[in-house]
Amino acid sequence: MPVSLKKGQKVSLTKDNPGLSRVVVGLGWDVNAFDTGGAFDLDAAAFLLGDNGKAGRSEDFVFYGNLKDPSGAVEHLGDNLTGVGDGDDEQIKVDLTRVPANVSRVAFTVTIYEAEERRQNFGQVNNAFIRIYDETNGQELLRYDLGEDFSIETAAVFGELYKNNGEWKFNAIGSGYQGGLAALCANYGIDVE
Repeated sequence: MPVSLKKGQKVSLTKDNPGLSRVVVGLGWDVNAFDTGGAFDLDAAAFLLGDNGKAGRSEDFVFYGNLKDPSGAVEHLGDNLTGVGDGDDEQIKVDLTRVPANVSRVAFTVTIYEAEERRQNFGQVNNAFIRIYDETNGQELLRYDLGEDFSIETAAVFGELYKNNGEWKFNAIGSGYQGGLAALCANYGIDVE
Protein backbone atom coordinates (compact mmCIF):
# COMPACT_ATOMS: atom_id res chain seq x y z
CA MET A 1 0.00 0.00 0.00
CA PRO A 2 1.61 3.28 -1.09
CA VAL A 3 2.10 6.12 1.36
CA SER A 4 -0.06 9.14 0.51
CA LEU A 5 1.83 12.32 1.38
CA LYS A 6 0.78 15.81 2.38
CA LYS A 7 2.71 18.98 1.48
CA GLY A 8 5.94 19.22 3.47
CA GLN A 9 5.85 15.57 4.54
CA LYS A 10 9.03 13.51 4.31
CA VAL A 11 9.23 9.73 4.08
CA SER A 12 12.08 7.23 3.79
CA LEU A 13 12.05 5.07 0.67
CA THR A 14 14.92 2.72 1.42
CA LYS A 15 14.26 2.10 5.14
CA ASP A 16 11.12 0.02 4.51
CA ASN A 17 12.36 -1.27 1.15
CA PRO A 18 15.86 -2.67 1.72
CA GLY A 19 17.69 -3.26 -1.53
CA LEU A 20 15.61 -0.67 -3.39
CA SER A 21 17.84 0.61 -6.16
CA ARG A 22 15.76 1.53 -9.20
CA VAL A 23 12.67 3.72 -9.01
CA VAL A 24 10.41 5.39 -11.53
CA VAL A 25 9.01 8.82 -10.76
CA GLY A 26 5.69 9.24 -12.52
CA LEU A 27 4.12 12.66 -12.92
CA GLY A 28 0.57 13.21 -14.10
CA TRP A 29 -2.11 15.84 -14.53
CA ASP A 30 -5.44 16.61 -16.16
CA VAL A 31 -6.41 19.80 -17.89
CA ASN A 32 -9.29 21.84 -16.52
CA ALA A 33 -12.45 21.41 -18.61
CA PHE A 34 -12.91 25.18 -18.64
CA ASP A 35 -9.50 25.95 -20.07
CA THR A 36 -8.33 28.39 -22.72
CA GLY A 37 -9.16 26.03 -25.57
CA GLY A 38 -5.48 25.60 -26.41
CA ALA A 39 -3.55 22.41 -25.85
CA PHE A 40 -1.59 22.15 -22.61
CA ASP A 41 1.93 20.77 -22.84
CA LEU A 42 3.32 20.17 -19.37
CA ASP A 43 6.93 19.12 -19.07
CA ALA A 44 8.50 17.13 -16.25
CA ALA A 45 12.16 17.66 -15.40
CA ALA A 46 14.72 16.62 -12.80
CA PHE A 47 17.53 18.72 -11.34
CA LEU A 48 20.51 16.90 -9.78
CA LEU A 49 21.59 19.13 -6.90
CA GLY A 50 24.53 19.35 -4.56
CA ASP A 51 24.47 20.24 -0.86
CA ASN A 52 24.18 23.92 -1.83
CA GLY A 53 20.85 23.29 -3.60
CA LYS A 54 22.38 24.06 -7.01
CA ALA A 55 23.11 21.93 -10.06
CA GLY A 56 26.83 21.63 -10.74
CA ARG A 57 26.48 21.93 -14.54
CA SER A 58 23.83 22.19 -17.23
CA GLU A 59 23.97 18.41 -17.86
CA ASP A 60 22.53 17.96 -14.35
CA PHE A 61 19.21 19.27 -15.70
CA VAL A 62 17.31 16.30 -17.17
CA PHE A 63 14.31 17.12 -19.38
CA TYR A 64 12.91 16.43 -22.88
CA GLY A 65 15.95 18.16 -24.43
CA ASN A 66 18.52 16.26 -22.31
CA LEU A 67 17.10 12.82 -21.55
CA LYS A 68 19.95 11.53 -19.36
CA ASP A 69 22.51 12.97 -16.97
CA PRO A 70 26.20 12.04 -17.63
CA SER A 71 26.24 9.38 -14.86
CA GLY A 72 23.20 7.65 -16.35
CA ALA A 73 21.50 7.72 -12.94
CA VAL A 74 18.55 9.88 -14.02
CA GLU A 75 16.72 9.30 -17.31
CA HIS A 76 13.67 11.08 -18.72
CA LEU A 77 11.47 8.66 -20.67
CA GLY A 78 10.18 11.23 -23.16
CA ASP A 79 7.85 14.15 -23.71
CA ASN A 80 4.06 13.84 -23.58
CA LEU A 81 2.61 16.78 -25.48
CA THR A 82 -1.01 16.61 -24.27
CA GLY A 83 -1.49 14.91 -20.88
CA VAL A 84 -4.41 12.94 -22.35
CA GLY A 85 -5.21 9.57 -20.76
CA ASP A 86 -4.99 8.00 -17.33
CA GLY A 87 -1.91 7.32 -15.26
CA ASP A 88 1.52 8.91 -15.58
CA ASP A 89 1.91 11.55 -18.25
CA GLU A 90 5.70 11.64 -18.03
CA GLN A 91 8.19 9.41 -16.24
CA ILE A 92 11.74 9.79 -14.99
CA LYS A 93 13.79 6.74 -14.00
CA VAL A 94 16.31 6.99 -11.18
CA ASP A 95 18.99 4.41 -10.42
CA LEU A 96 19.79 5.25 -6.79
CA THR A 97 23.04 3.26 -6.93
CA ARG A 98 24.40 5.42 -9.77
CA VAL A 99 23.59 8.88 -8.39
CA PRO A 100 26.97 10.66 -8.19
CA ALA A 101 28.42 11.23 -4.72
CA ASN A 102 28.32 15.02 -5.17
CA VAL A 103 24.53 14.91 -5.75
CA SER A 104 22.55 14.96 -2.51
CA ARG A 105 19.09 15.74 -3.94
CA VAL A 106 17.10 15.24 -7.12
CA ALA A 107 14.26 17.75 -7.51
CA PHE A 108 11.27 16.92 -9.72
CA THR A 109 9.51 19.81 -11.41
CA VAL A 110 6.77 20.45 -13.94
CA THR A 111 6.47 23.49 -16.17
CA ILE A 112 3.88 24.58 -18.73
CA TYR A 113 5.44 24.88 -22.18
CA GLU A 114 4.89 28.35 -23.73
CA ALA A 115 2.67 29.28 -20.77
CA GLU A 116 2.95 33.03 -21.36
CA GLU A 117 2.11 32.85 -25.08
CA ARG A 118 -0.81 30.49 -24.45
CA ARG A 119 -1.96 32.41 -21.34
CA GLN A 120 -1.93 29.23 -19.28
CA ASN A 121 -1.07 28.54 -15.63
CA PHE A 122 -1.36 25.84 -13.00
CA GLY A 123 -4.74 27.21 -11.95
CA GLN A 124 -6.04 25.52 -15.12
CA VAL A 125 -4.50 22.14 -14.26
CA ASN A 126 -6.33 19.54 -12.15
CA ASN A 127 -5.36 16.29 -10.41
CA ALA A 128 -1.60 16.89 -10.61
CA PHE A 129 0.42 14.21 -8.83
CA ILE A 130 3.83 12.66 -8.39
CA ARG A 131 4.28 9.01 -7.51
CA ILE A 132 7.28 6.78 -7.04
CA TYR A 133 7.30 3.09 -7.73
CA ASP A 134 9.86 0.29 -7.63
CA GLU A 135 11.01 -0.34 -11.21
CA THR A 136 11.76 -4.01 -10.53
CA ASN A 137 8.27 -5.05 -9.37
CA GLY A 138 6.02 -2.09 -10.24
CA GLN A 139 4.97 -1.61 -6.60
CA GLU A 140 3.90 1.96 -5.88
CA LEU A 141 5.79 3.27 -2.84
CA LEU A 142 4.39 6.76 -2.43
CA ARG A 143 2.09 9.30 -3.99
CA TYR A 144 1.67 13.02 -3.48
CA ASP A 145 -1.38 14.74 -4.95
CA LEU A 146 -0.86 18.46 -5.43
CA GLY A 147 -4.05 19.74 -3.92
CA GLU A 148 -2.63 23.27 -4.04
CA ASP A 149 -4.73 25.95 -5.60
CA PHE A 150 -2.18 27.58 -7.87
CA SER A 151 -3.51 30.53 -9.81
CA ILE A 152 -0.74 32.38 -11.64
CA GLU A 153 2.17 29.93 -11.39
CA THR A 154 3.62 28.44 -14.57
CA ALA A 155 6.10 26.07 -12.89
CA ALA A 156 5.98 23.84 -9.82
CA VAL A 157 8.41 21.81 -7.76
CA PHE A 158 6.49 18.61 -6.95
CA GLY A 159 9.08 17.05 -4.66
CA GLU A 160 12.59 15.76 -4.26
CA LEU A 161 14.51 12.60 -3.52
CA TYR A 162 17.33 13.22 -1.11
CA LYS A 163 20.10 11.29 0.63
CA ASN A 164 20.20 11.41 4.42
CA ASN A 165 22.53 9.18 6.49
CA GLY A 166 22.77 6.65 3.67
CA GLU A 167 18.98 6.47 3.23
CA TRP A 168 16.99 7.78 0.29
CA LYS A 169 14.01 9.85 1.34
CA PHE A 170 11.32 11.84 -0.43
CA ASN A 171 10.11 15.33 0.44
CA ALA A 172 6.71 16.47 -0.86
CA ILE A 173 7.30 20.14 -1.68
CA GLY A 174 4.44 21.38 -3.86
CA SER A 175 5.62 24.95 -4.38
CA GLY A 176 4.77 27.08 -7.42
CA TYR A 177 6.82 29.62 -9.34
CA GLN A 178 6.03 32.41 -11.75
CA GLY A 179 8.34 32.73 -14.74
CA GLY A 180 8.18 29.12 -15.90
CA LEU A 181 11.26 27.08 -16.68
CA ALA A 182 13.60 30.10 -16.62
CA ALA A 183 12.64 30.80 -12.99
CA LEU A 184 13.25 27.17 -11.99
CA CYS A 185 16.60 27.05 -13.78
CA ALA A 186 17.69 30.29 -12.10
CA ASN A 187 16.64 28.87 -8.72
CA TYR A 188 18.79 25.78 -9.30
CA GLY A 189 21.80 27.57 -10.79
CA ILE A 190 21.31 26.61 -14.45
CA ASP A 191 21.89 29.24 -17.17
CA VAL A 192 19.28 29.22 -19.92
CA GLU A 193 19.40 30.90 -23.28
